[in-house]
Amino acid sequence: MTHEPVMLNEVLDFVKKNSHSRILDGTLGLGGYSEGFLKNFPDSFVLGLDRDQQAINFARERLKIFGERFAAVHKNFGELENIPNIKSFDVYAFDLGVSNMQITTPERGFSFQNDGPLDMRMNPDDESLLTAREVLQRCDERELAKIFWDYGEEKFSRQIAAAIKKSRKPLNTTSDLVNLIRETLPQPVQRKMGTHPARRVFQALRIYVNNETQELENLLKTLGNFHHDALIIFVSYHSIEDRLVKKNFREWQNENKGKILTRHPLTPTEFEISQNYRARSAKLRAFFIIRY
Repeated sequence: MTHEPVMLNEVLDFVKKNSHSRILDGTLGLGGYSEGFLKNFPDSFVLGLDRDQQAINFARERLKIFGERFAAVHKNFGELENIPNIKSFDVYAFDLGVSNMQITTPERGFSFQNDGPLDMRMNPDDESLLTAREVLQRCDERELAKIFWDYGEEKFSRQIAAAIKKSRKPLNTTSDLVNLIRETLPQPVQRKMGTHPARRVFQALRIYVNNETQELENLLKTLGNFHHDALIIFVSYHSIEDRLVKKNFREWQNENKGKILTRHPLTPTEFEISQNYRARSAKLRAFFIIRY
């Protein structure tokens, strides 16, 4: 399984300019960032967090060569305040994208290009989370339209929601949902989209299923209460996440908690996008909390 950490060089540039003896990789995934930290900063200790046990297992195996310099915890970053000694880190880095393992494993149900069950839970062991299939079944037309608009900015949210609730065929797989969306949207509209017609709906369902917006808000609230010198880095992939990060960074700076290091978000180079198309929508923002 391959993994290309997005904007790794830019992340490393920020880290090397600051203290980095203890680094938190808050979205461990397959360990791309953690490996970059461990290789480039040989005196550093890295702690990785992830809500996906599969990712934890993969990263532990991949990074075992670094011995006690690396550790991993099965936790969601929204639970950051519950992690012992969490205020002892110099760097907090978060890549808010979906891991390559989740996208390329059909049975996880994240991909609109591979057939699989409509699941989309980042932690499939968490029985408190509804699957995407259950969301489509339980939410009424109005609720679904709101989900597609709020979390996917889908212009045809109402039409797609109506088609889902009127469908006589049960929507159990990713292909079932993709086919319904293709049948609902006029062909001229699909041709003008410039992207897969199901992309925004799948994004919206994934965010809703995993409470991603609430978890990010919880994380930002926790980080905003830190009082020690620390570098915070976020790489986001859609406007909902980026707006939340931007808003909180501005509030922290106005409250004299620290300094925004990215006046405008950094974006990937054309070369990186050519090597890793997934990086095309990434935006990096950084903030330095000053001890007070």
